[in-house]
Amino acid sequence: MSSTALTEWAYPLAESLLSVPLPRRWAHSQGVAERARTIASILGSDADLMEAAAVLHDIGYAPDLAKTGFHPMDGARYLRHVAHADERVVCLVAHHSCAWMEAEARGMRDELEEEFPREHPQLADALCYCDMNTTPDGTPTNPVDRVNEIAGRYGPDSLIGTFIRRAEPEILASTARVIERLSAAKRQPT
Repeated sequence: MSSTALTEWAYPLAESLLSVPLPRRWAHSQGVAERARTIASILGSDADLMEAAAVLHDIGYAPDLAKTGFHPMDGARYLRHVAHADERVVCLVAHHSCAWMEAEARGMRDELEEEFPREHPQLADALCYCDMNTTPDGTPTNPVDRVNEIAGRYGPDSLIGTFIRRAEPEILASTARVIERLSAAKRQPT
């Protein structure tokens, strides 16, 4: 599948799974994909791959897909076994936004790591950047406010609240690495 065909395939799939049962999650996913387009200059030939992963990253929340309750794995399994997606998209969805830390908290880290190899660290950083710079409604934010919003929504003592606070330093580091790459790209002579 060509890279453009990948994004043309990904949007309707994500919309079909999220727009009716989870319209806010669909708005978030569209916003994350929009963030991916804003960093395309540092992604090169992987720009469309990132946009596809961005719009699909939360499909595991769809009621019909939620099997384990761990949305990165549920979404990745659906993409691999039902949608027959590009394997790189599958792995990006499985590992988005420090998912390994949440998997560890759920006792599922070995399963996640064995089933889904990690993609290139720069792509993992890029997807984390896109996700953590987008509100639940799809508008731009910053990772500090996003982490605070997630912790507040789930509660500080919940599994997600505890995970997101534990992941916060890596989320901020991922974001900083993407911002540095964007800054370096702007400094390059044209």
